[in-house]
Amino acid sequence: MAGTTGTGHGPLTGVRVVELAGIGPGPFAAMLLADLGADVVRVDRPGGYGLGVDPAYDLTNRNKRSVLVDLKSADGPGLVLDLAERADVLIEGWRPGVAERLGVGPEAALARNPALVYGRMTGWGQDGPLARTAGHDIGYIAVTGALGMAGPADGPPYPVANLLGDYAGGSLYLVVGILAALQHARAAGTGQVVDAAIVDGTAHLTAMIHGMLAAGGWQDRRGANLLDGGAPFYGTYETADGGHMAVGALEPAFYDAFLQLLGVAGSVPARDDPGRWGELRAAIAARFRERTRAEWTEVFEGSDACVAPVLTLREAPGHPHLAARATFTDHDGITQPAPAPRFSATPGSVRRPPARPGADTSEVARDWGVPGLRQLRKGQQR
Repeated sequence: MAGTTGTGHGPLTGVRVVELAGIGPGPFAAMLLADLGADVVRVDRPGGYGLGVDPAYDLTNRNKRSVLVDLKSADGPGLVLDLAERADVLIEGWRPGVAERLGVGPEAALARNPALVYGRMTGWGQDGPLARTAGHDIGYIAVTGALGMAGPADGPPYPVANLLGDYAGGSLYLVVGILAALQHARAAGTGQVVDAAIVDGTAHLTAMIHGMLAAGGWQDRRGANLLDGGAPFYGTYETADGGHMAVGALEPAFYDAFLQLLGVAGSVPARDDPGRWGELRAAIAARFRERTRAEWTEVFEGSDACVAPVLTLREAPGHPHLAARATFTDHDGITQPAPAPRFSATPGSVRRPPARPGADTSEVARDWGVPGLRQLRKGQQR
């Protein structure tokens, strides 16, 4: 590894990462690496990217440090390359060609550090007809077929925030690619470019569905399949107080437990007759509307019926199971998801609050041995 100075504990302690500031999947990928112990330095630019909220609440910048560099200044690209020379990984999420125009593209970075892993996070990828066009999560998941599976049969498809494309199909695939390329760099001593496109990752996520489609086990339309809300025993139901319960009683044994606890065993149509699924759904829905979400939660608690309350973001940290596992944590007064996954010997942690742009320039200059950053910091203070 290029550096041995870590900023905490975790399996990636000692790995140095340079993140060229952006929004969305790139910062999330860098946060994941930082949560696992990597020393992530985010290169922010004056008046640059942000979520439009106080940086203290931008949790995707937790566990990182920030330096402020104007890449359009004479010495800006050189400072980024100085950091890249001392790093194991560089992450950028701009449109194809932008990093090259700014003088910090893969060719320049790998010339300074042949073992560098250069991670590129985009929606459309580095090539193809749409590569240089703008886009967002909803468009990327639309063309891969993933969005078309979400939503009711009699209504339009809808996204789940930007979790499926930006983060599942984007960030997580970038991290997998980076870790694989790091393994190769350790073995061979040579780095490479990781082209992580959200369209590629999201399409890859649908592998099982494509297999079922080819085998005739999946219909290419919404609300007609086992896992898309088509089956009455895999979906959500409204309760008496306007809440909802999620039902996932797929296996026969779990389904039997579900019917018993719901109180409709022996009085509803058989589940193996899709022609009567409408009747079955109506009967289940009517029963759920008889009690509140809290009452049904108590009924199904601890059972194998595979039923759970649908919680809001603010409610989730208080769920007894999540609380017992400390799935959420409080740091600097902000409730937030704890690092995942978990490691028995090298656990990750939330060590630092979200990095404020440029706040760590002097510290990084010292730890990474980049004298130019010290001069930059002096210039910023004048």
